[in-house]
Amino acid sequence: MKVGDDGVNHIESKYGHVPVLAEEVMAGLHCRTGGTYVDCTVGQGGLVARILDAVGPAGIVIGIDRDEETLGMTRERLKPFAAQLKLIHGNFVDIQRHVRTAGVSAVDGIVFDLGISSVQLDDTARGFSFTAEGPLDMRMDRSGGTTAAQLLERLPETELSNVIFQYGEERYARRIARAVVRARERGPLRTTADLVAIIRGAIPASYRHGRIHFATRTFQALRIAVNSELDILAPAFRDAAGMLAPGGRLCIISFHSLEDRIAKQTIRDLSQGPEPLLLRMTKKPVMASDREVAANPRSRSAKLRIAERLPQRRCA
Repeated sequence: MKVGDDGVNHIESKYGHVPVLAEEVMAGLHCRTGGTYVDCTVGQGGLVARILDAVGPAGIVIGIDRDEETLGMTRERLKPFAAQLKLIHGNFVDIQRHVRTAGVSAVDGIVFDLGISSVQLDDTARGFSFTAEGPLDMRMDRSGGTTAAQLLERLPETELSNVIFQYGEERYARRIARAVVRARERGPLRTTADLVAIIRGAIPASYRHGRIHFATRTFQALRIAVNSELDILAPAFRDAAGMLAPGGRLCIISFHSLEDRIAKQTIRDLSQGPEPLLLRMTKKPVMASDREVAANPRSRSAKLRIAERLPQRRCA
């Protein structure tokens, strides 16, 4: 299936959502017919659908995702393309192992679309959203690991404050951490509504009516801590770059400054030295157009960085 005369990608519209910066990512990947590509955060499969369209029946697309539930839905949506699509439940920090398990040694392009998917955010049972009540879970992979509720119960006040400040860049991190500790002395925090109420009571009244919701930064911080999101980025980006064939492209979409800083620094490091591995294609990140932001407000904070594999040497 190709993009129709109406400008719509009919694989994408039938089998998945419209991903952020999709046109810019596809231009960055520069997909070739029959090529091999990896989506490290496959989610609902919107971007995978576009890549499938670009590579044709002779191409191979590998999709990795930590969320087994979302991956199952995507597998069903893209069932007609099972012969050329390999979907893997796992963490992208293990990209080299996952790709080699799929029988591939080098690829023509890799994309990371970081952050939380709309499906995860909209499912109140996952506990990611502060706008609806649900359990304080926040795990991207619910097959194991520590929940946000367990984290809030176990962390000492100073450590909790550091998590909220460092991962959420929250100015009132100390107040919020102190309020959490006091609240848990009265009983465990079980729901997102419990946490929102604690945050509301800990911050100045003027802070409750800012440009973003007053709980945004704390929820972001806990989600990052629960899923060890930042710790895995640099090693994953480096391993991904090492798997690219010469001329292959690496595309990274981030949604907050902490992610973008790591993407920027890793690409910069790999593009310097006597034998650089990558060529930076975007010295400044690509941002969503006004038109896309109007259609999809989530794209407002998205930043895309692109790099190309140089031919000089090959990582093991």
